[in-house]
Amino acid sequence: MTPTLVVTILVIYFAVLIAISLVTSRGADTTTFFTANRQSPWYLVAFGMIGSSLSGVTFISVPGNVGAVGFGYFQVVLGYLLGYWVIIGVLMPLYYRLNLISIYTYFEKRFNFWSYKTGAFFFLISRTLGSALRLYLAAAVLQLFLFDAWGVPFFVTVATTLALIWVYTIKGGIKTIVYTDAFQTFFLISAVCVAVWQISDDLGMSFPQMIDAIHESKYSKLFYFEDPNSPMFFFKQFIGGALITITMTGMDQEIMQKNLTCKTLGDAQKNMFWFSIILVIVNILFLTLGALLFIYSDQNNLAIPTYTDELFPRLALNEFSLVVGIFFLLGITASSYASADSALAGLTTSFCIDFLN
Repeated sequence: MTPTLVVTILVIYFAVLIAISLVTSRGADTTTFFTANRQSPWYLVAFGMIGSSLSGVTFISVPGNVGAVGFGYFQVVLGYLLGYWVIIGVLMPLYYRLNLISIYTYFEKRFNFWSYKTGAFFFLISRTLGSALRLYLAAAVLQLFLFDAWGVPFFVTVATTLALIWVYTIKGGIKTIVYTDAFQTFFLISAVCVAVWQISDDLGMSFPQMIDAIHESKYSKLFYFEDPNSPMFFFKQFIGGALITITMTGMDQEIMQKNLTCKTLGDAQKNMFWFSIILVIVNILFLTLGALLFIYSDQNNLAIPTYTDELFPRLALNEFSLVVGIFFLLGITASSYASADSALAGLTTSFCIDFLN
C-alpha cells in the first residue's frame, strides 16, 4: 500500500466516525453521555461489544498464538460463555433493580463508603493500565508497518489516536460509542473473513478442503486433558475464562455501561446472550485464520517471526493482495479504537460519578 492510499483510507474512516458522532449527539446532555437515555437497541449493543471486547490484542495475538497451542485458546472461550451467563442471571438483574449509572455505587449500598471508593479506584487504575497496553500493542503494529516509513514519531501516533477518540466521543459519550463500535466491529470481522478467504484461495482450497487441512494439521489441537500441571489443562483454562469474564466484564464499568443503556433488563439480557454466542463464532474465525497463516507460511517456506504477533501483519501487508492489506488496516484500526473509546467513556463516567459526585 502506498502512503497516499493509507492516509486516504484513514481520513475517510475517521470522517465517517465523526459523522456518526454528529448525528448521534444531537440534543445530547449529561444523561445521554452516561446512559444514552437508556434507549440503545439491544442488538446494536450486542454487535458493537464484539469490537470493544476483542481489541487489537485479539486481532493479532490470537492468530499468532495458534502456532504454539493450536486451538487451545477455545477452552478459555468456552469459559467465557459460562461467565456471561452468570452475568445474565446474577449481576444484570441487580444493576437494573438499583438503576445504577456507575456499577461501583453498589458497593456503597451493600457495604460502605470506603468499599465503594476502593472499588472505583481500582477500576480507574486497572482499566487505565490495561487499555493503555492494548492501545500500545495496536499502535505499535501501525507504527512498525506504516508510520515508521514516514518518520512519524510513536508518541505522535498515540497522541493523534487519543485526540481523534476525544473528538467523536466528547459530546454523545456512550450513545455515540454504541453506534461507532457497531460500525467498527463490522470492519474488524470483515478483515478476518477477507483474510481467511484470500489464504484459502491462494492455497487452492475450497471451504471443505480448508476445514480438512486445518483438522489434519498440527495446529488443530483443541482440548488439553493430559497434564493437570500444564497451564493449558482444560479445567484451568475453562474456569479461568469464566472468572475472567465475571470480573472483567460483569464488574467492569466500561463493558457494563453499554449494557445499562438498553431499555429494559430483558433487552440487556438478550444483548448479553447473543453477544456471547457471536463472540464464540468470531473467536473460531480468529483461530481458523491463525491456523491458515501458519499453514500458508509452511507451504511457502516463509520464516515465522520470533514474535508471532507479527505474523498476521507481515503477511497481510507484504504477501497477500491489496484488498487484504486494506481490510487489515481497517481491522487493526477498528479493534484499537473500539476498545479505546469504550475505555475512555467508562473511565470518564466512573471518575465523574464516583469521585466528582
